[in-house]
Amino acid sequence: MPEGGAPYHFQLTASHSDSPCFKVKSDAEVEGPADYLRLDTEAYGGMMDYTWFDRPLSLAGRVLVRDGARIESRLVALNRGVALIPSLAIHMNGEVNKGFAPNRASDLFPLVSAGDLGRGSLDTLIADALEIDPGQIVARDLFLVNADKGRVWGATDEFISSPRLDDLMCAYTSLQAFIARGNANAVTVYACFDNEEVGSGTKQGAASTLLADALSRINASLGYAPEDLCRALSASMLVSCDNAHALHPAHPELADTLARPQMNAGLVVKEAANQHYCTDAFSRAVLTAILDDAEIPHQCFSNRSDKAGGSTLGNISNMQVSVHAVDVGCAQLAMHSCVETAGARDVELAIEALAAFSGAAIRSAGAEGVALA
Repeated sequence: MPEGGAPYHFQLTASHSDSPCFKVKSDAEVEGPADYLRLDTEAYGGMMDYTWFDRPLSLAGRVLVRDGARIESRLVALNRGVALIPSLAIHMNGEVNKGFAPNRASDLFPLVSAGDLGRGSLDTLIADALEIDPGQIVARDLFLVNADKGRVWGATDEFISSPRLDDLMCAYTSLQAFIARGNANAVTVYACFDNEEVGSGTKQGAASTLLADALSRINASLGYAPEDLCRALSASMLVSCDNAHALHPAHPELADTLARPQMNAGLVVKEAANQHYCTDAFSRAVLTAILDDAEIPHQCFSNRSDKAGGSTLGNISNMQVSVHAVDVGCAQLAMHSCVETAGARDVELAIEALAAFSGAAIRSAGAEGVALA
């Protein structure tokens, strides 16, 4: 609770935990041709399909297990390669380097066996990992995942490459900032939503009442009335944290004329006239003033004017909890690839920037402006 029990506000960061991948269907085991066993999958989110070929893939997710009269949810991660999506040899597809558009209903079924396994083996694999009987499995939400470890690379260790940098890089840095910096003048909140890559419209997504319900319960636990929550929200601010596009070395013409973020140059503030990003002049001014005062570098991103660009969770969460909000992220290459690349130094720079926001004394004066102590 803020010092002295005075009227309070929230300073929030929000990120998302999901990344584009392949979801394994409930009835997934495809037998043949010959003795092959493959898995029937469908795409989750906006994937770059071709990046998933020819690499060992693991399985992870949630399994519902029957234990007597109870059905329990168990998390599972095999942490080893058990499937692979094989490319067609260039001798059988001589035009492949002129363009490649794999068919998700045929080309992207991962191979799991050439004859050793048959139908029913998937549940056996999962059951062995959970140390249960296969017959106890009632239902499952399983995903193909790239289990490769992230690595720092480059002659001077400039880069980090890893699966799922979008958006675990922001989920991690915003959490570290939340832990590192308290605030006697506000209630600081760390939020991490699921299902951003498919529109956020789920019970655990940014479009749900999850955040609104949590803030309402915090308000009640502090002994305040519902009207106090409305006043608190009007003076609150959210930093929506989701990675941004770095200037591409081979295609600089696809970036905006001026807003061209670079890796290892600090947190990127994102804006779009169509409001796919929630940044406006007010929220930009508050955040950049905080970062300038702390001498923490920051950058700007906007889409090239003839490109629509993507969206993120900031404006979606604002439909449930109306607060001042700004969209930020770390600059990265190959967003939605099976392996993404970002600047190694941007991890620490993002933590510093988000910690500066979390610890800042932001005092809103409504439409008149804001004071930064």
